[in-house]
Amino acid sequence: MKVRLRNPDREVEVLGGRPAGAVLDELGVNPDTVLVIRSGELVTRETRLGDEDEIEVRPVISGGFR
Repeated sequence: MKVRLRNPDREVEVLGGRPAGAVLDELGVNPDTVLVIRSGELVTRETRLGDEDEIEVRPVISGGFR
């Protein structure tokens, strides 16, 4: 599966057939700090991803209140 990581931008290939959380673990990414997007839709840590999937991992950005 192709994984596009943001900040810094890079692409990697990993094996699919497992939950998104397992992919994040392999990449050393804390799942509480990112959003995982497949085909324009958010997926959960439990969503199974296949070898043919392309996902994007974006950092969660939150703003403050003034």
